[in-house]
Amino acid sequence: MSDRPKTPFLDRVKSPADLKGLSDADLHRVAEELRAETISAVSETGGHLGAGLGVVELTVALHAVFDTPRDRLIWDVSHQSYPHKILTGRRDRIRTLRQKGGLSGFTKRSESPYDPFGAAHSSTSISAALGFAVARDLGGQPDYGLGDAIAVIGDGAISAGMAYEAMNNAGHLGKRLIVILNDNEMSIAPPVGAMSSYLSRLYAGAPFQDFKAIAKGAVSFLPPPFQEGARRAKDLLKHMTIGGTLFEEMGFSYVGPIDGHDLDQILPVLRAVKARADGPILIHAITRKGKGYAPAEEAADRGHGVSKFDVITGEQKKAASNAPSYTKVFARALMAQAEADDRVCAVTAAMPDGTGLNLFAEKFPKRCFDVGIAEQHGVTFSAGLAAGGLRPFCAIYSTFLQRGYDQVVHDVAIQRLPVRFAIDRAGLVGADGATHAGAFDVAFLANLPGFTVMAAADEAELVHMVATAAAHDEGPIAFRYPRGEGEGVEMPEKGELLEIGKGRMIAEGRQVALLSFGTRLGEVRKAAEALGAKGITPTIADARFAKPLDRDLILKLAAEHEALITIEEGAIGGFGSHVAQLLAEEGVFDRGLKYRSMVLPDTFIDQASPKDMYDVAALNAEHIEAKVLAVLGEETARAANA
Repeated sequence: MSDRPKTPFLDRVKSPADLKGLSDADLHRVAEELRAETISAVSETGGHLGAGLGVVELTVALHAVFDTPRDRLIWDVSHQSYPHKILTGRRDRIRTLRQKGGLSGFTKRSESPYDPFGAAHSSTSISAALGFAVARDLGGQPDYGLGDAIAVIGDGAISAGMAYEAMNNAGHLGKRLIVILNDNEMSIAPPVGAMSSYLSRLYAGAPFQDFKAIAKGAVSFLPPPFQEGARRAKDLLKHMTIGGTLFEEMGFSYVGPIDGHDLDQILPVLRAVKARADGPILIHAITRKGKGYAPAEEAADRGHGVSKFDVITGEQKKAASNAPSYTKVFARALMAQAEADDRVCAVTAAMPDGTGLNLFAEKFPKRCFDVGIAEQHGVTFSAGLAAGGLRPFCAIYSTFLQRGYDQVVHDVAIQRLPVRFAIDRAGLVGADGATHAGAFDVAFLANLPGFTVMAAADEAELVHMVATAAAHDEGPIAFRYPRGEGEGVEMPEKGELLEIGKGRMIAEGRQVALLSFGTRLGEVRKAAEALGAKGITPTIADARFAKPLDRDLILKLAAEHEALITIEEGAIGGFGSHVAQLLAEEGVFDRGLKYRSMVLPDTFIDQASPKDMYDVAALNAEHIEAKVLAVLGEETARAANA
């Protein structure tokens, strides 16, 4: 396209090998053009913009110095990997990012040999890189051989416990391992906690900048006559500012901080490390998320996640909303509960904006807690709040709650503590793909004794479920809801308490009953309309609860219909499995009931629009209609189509 940036130097780079023959001055030009190309591509596709812009120079330097894919470059979270993808032979598809059949928004092993380890959740890179390093030393020989293992991890991600577990193990093993701490002072939300404060003190007042030799490399890389003086200066400065270096105490050699946007600093350090490192080493690079693109730099989240946008103005091209988002409905409903009850508080794990708790925090700052990228801690912290007499709402995406499952079981469920789990991003989420799909929460929560599990069919139901959860003190309770806009239903003035374990009838029919759990109810209604045109009038019910089940409703539907079909936005082992267990125990199948359960298929579904993903899952209206016709049999189907 004519409005795409001119990139004569980048055009010469078809793979990282092409960077090897370029001068440092040429690499500067490549970085400038790579930044422009990244901005241009994301303006067409949407996606994670700021993170990638913050590591452009690091990306160029790493691929220029190291021998990828033999050297294994592992990006933590990997939402910053768009520039990496451009340099590793995928530039021709970069404008398919996050689209059906296109490039993933994260690293993906099946996509390229330059993606040695897939990601999307944070804080995994050091563990994986250490695994590669040990495999190298034990003679592992994958396709490209094993060279260096390099992990690039952000200051937000390194705050998670898993990163420390990996660093502790790496320091103990002493293997050659390179960790780049990409310190941009910002993960998804401004980082919180002691680690962030620790890193802030490292460069508060920029004392290291007075010692350029130290800033450009490890003491051991300086000429011998300067090493002792530099070492003393480094130790003095570190003890003055932070009272010791955590990383060195864990067995890592520490280099930095260096300017992560200055190739004249980055390149010499990486070359020296590649040539001389003989154990675990951490390079501390200071970067700026959104670097080089003013609209991203000036945005509150540094352009973390953007829709398509105008490159000149940065204005995002978001579709006009016809209904409030589920996330905002949850936030407003929770604030209403907090107004009425000062025991209501909220916990999130580094996602205040994504969960809507930024709105709650503005109004109730002392009752809102962002624990950082630490879902395990967030769950147990919530358990402590509940044990202490508060009414905590632990708001975590379904896909991230998986990381705190042991704590859900041991610290919440076994103790029957009334933690309220607000589970956002339930079901298939679209462009973020399989790694962010909320597929498993019903299955892994509803099998826990004493747990109450709900799913909102629409935004009005979500308001009622927030109120119900706030009043529920008998044990843990969870409610799930999807990403995106609601159904556009009339909203209640305030939330009403739902009777625990009771569903609702939506429409009375005959022959077949459709029992929905969650927001597929809208698709069920569409399917019923299509079936009505064919002379089939199904009964429709909204289960509301996966646990406890509405036994009376389910057994009534089973007794009065030839067939019963459950529909849900979850995996095998969820709501439908619990219904099947009930029917089997009650001997209903012996009486000839035709039962089917429509769930997510036993596969991970790649990114696409939510509708396309639900087409793959066979959970849209046309699939529900087809299922009804198949269950009722050929004779009924022929009669209906006559």
